[in-house]
Amino acid sequence: MMAEQVLRSRRSCLATPGSNPRFLAKAKGLDADQVFLDLEDSVAPIAKVDARKNIVAALNEGGWGTKLRVVRVNDWTTEWTYADVIEVVSGAGANLDCIMLPKVQTAEQVVALDLLLTQLEKVHGLEPGRIGIEAQIENALGLTNVNAIAQASPRVETIIFGPADFMASINMKSLVVGEQPPGYDVGDAYHYILMQILMAARAHGKQAIDGPYLQIKDVDGFRRVAGRSAALGFDGKWVLHPDQIAAANEVYSPRQDDYDHAENILDAYDHYTSAAGGARGAVMLGDEMIDEASRKMALVISAKGRAAGMTRTDIWQPED
Repeated sequence: MMAEQVLRSRRSCLATPGSNPRFLAKAKGLDADQVFLDLEDSVAPIAKVDARKNIVAALNEGGWGTKLRVVRVNDWTTEWTYADVIEVVSGAGANLDCIMLPKVQTAEQVVALDLLLTQLEKVHGLEPGRIGIEAQIENALGLTNVNAIAQASPRVETIIFGPADFMASINMKSLVVGEQPPGYDVGDAYHYILMQILMAARAHGKQAIDGPYLQIKDVDGFRRVAGRSAALGFDGKWVLHPDQIAAANEVYSPRQDDYDHAENILDAYDHYTSAAGGARGAVMLGDEMIDEASRKMALVISAKGRAAGMTRTDIWQPED
């Protein structure tokens, strides 16, 4: 039986090349919600075998605090994938939260990873289903199959947008990842892609993660681009540099006023729908009418705030 899935805070997902032990050590002390140790694009082909050993050592050394520990393996079209998974899980499976699978194109690719993980968990005495899967959508075929990919395995925790490879796969006229392509002067060229990923994720109880912004010195640009996916409801974004971490944590957390208001809605609704509060379904909270729909919206903001470790500055009390 698969372990019960727990969705975890991923406001900032820090990419760290597995071929660089210094970067792996530094990542432990940064304030990212998640660190993914990379075996794919940031690692040269001749360095991939040694990078596996670096990653196993870094995971087993500990020091990651409450960060989610993820390893991005190579995609199934390469010769490295199966050995990536076997060596990392065999060597450090007890200290690993998820495997990230890049360039996912079909549900069957997720199923294949699920089966391999299950075998490894059984062999190494790990709880079956404990290691999650993060599925990265990086081309047109993957996007057309994203709904099936999202429900391909109970292990799937996130659906991730991979913008650079995606832009290449659709022949987008741009070399600047994250920015609008030249000539697209109205709207957002990525809106359809982001919404497809978000709908598939939400329909199946998964998190939606935005991809990287490659202009790492332009923190204002990062905030602007991150703000678009955060406004849609995305849970977080990749960060490629320490300077982007604080911006991501802020952008994908509720504002303090919104968090306080959400918690107050929940408290007020709980009170007024109880026998002591009059068993009412629609009531006034200040100048605002709240009901069951308000409660559902407030639950979203409340959950994001609690995951971010926010504390209330305004606590609602029923009127006498």
